[in-house]
Amino acid sequence: MSIEEIGCCGAYCKTCMQWQKDRYPNERTCLGCKLGYGSGGRDISKAKCKMKVCCIGKGYNSCADCAEYSSCDTIQGLYAKNGYKYRKYREATEFIRANGYDKFLAIADTWNRAHGKYK
Repeated sequence: MSIEEIGCCGAYCKTCMQWQKDRYPNERTCLGCKLGYGSGGRDISKAKCKMKVCCIGKGYNSCADCAEYSSCDTIQGLYAKNGYKYRKYREATEFIRANGYDKFLAIADTWNRAHGKYK
């Protein structure tokens, strides 16, 4: 389990088949949140996702680390979209803020998709 497995928005990326494939260097096809930026394989200045540019640019593990989380139009705009997954990503981020990454990862590691239930 690693914080790298959590997207900036709170999605648990480890469950994605493409993310799992991309753990192997010769198969880089994941367009997800974090893979490749730390190693220099991808250039953050070319990223189109404002949330990712902000989060990674500030050196955060996810938007849960940001002091401006509650007032950030970018992340709150994502969470305001119509869809169950956006509500679940908000729930994940708020869980991380309240309980920390270790507790989140312990729970999320039991999921089979990018969001799940909290025990």
